[in-house]
Amino acid sequence: MVGEGILKGLVETARNFFGSYVGKDRLTTVQYPEERLPQIEAARSFPFLVYDGPDWDKGMRCVACQICEKECPPKCILIKKSADKKPDAVGKPQFYPAVFNIDISVCMSCQICVEVCPFDAIKMDVDYDLSTDDRFGDLLLDKERLAKSNEYYNAIHPTEAAAVDAHFAEERAKAEAKAKAATEAKAAAEAKVAPAAQEQPVGGETQ
Repeated sequence: MVGEGILKGLVETARNFFGSYVGKDRLTTVQYPEERLPQIEAARSFPFLVYDGPDWDKGMRCVACQICEKECPPKCILIKKSADKKPDAVGKPQFYPAVFNIDISVCMSCQICVEVCPFDAIKMDVDYDLSTDDRFGDLLLDKERLAKSNEYYNAIHPTEAAAVDAHFAEERAKAEAKAKAATEAKAAAEAKVAPAAQEQPVGGETQ
């Protein structure tokens, strides 16, 4: 029947309209900005940078590999790599971004930067209340404004963040086990060398 879909839509609209007077389950709108609906885990707005620990600068996971910058379709990401290195989330010395800017007035929220990041350093936010009349001052975000804690990441994307945390915990455990094994091997080698050194004659050859 022609127009059946339109009729069904009108019936549903009418049901919600009149039903909203007798039950809150039919009230599909909220009094924004005083009231706000909670964001679902799959929601996404614009990217942010995850950091571990209390210090956003020292704990930033990004190692300035620049993959996200190269893969970004609208080219809204600008990264400049540091000259020195600092330990990353698992303790391995890595470069870090001296500059990391995202122009969210250009960003299309495609999430490609998240998908290509091998360090789980960039994720999608759910914050949508970003309207401003200053395009270049408020919508060009530097790394300090982009940085958000791992606790925040866990709060907005708990399932995804739990998997990432488990992966990092596994990598840290492997790194600690490797370091412990290397220390033990070094200690064992030094223990073998010490008795041999003590047996060496002192003051020339023995008769």
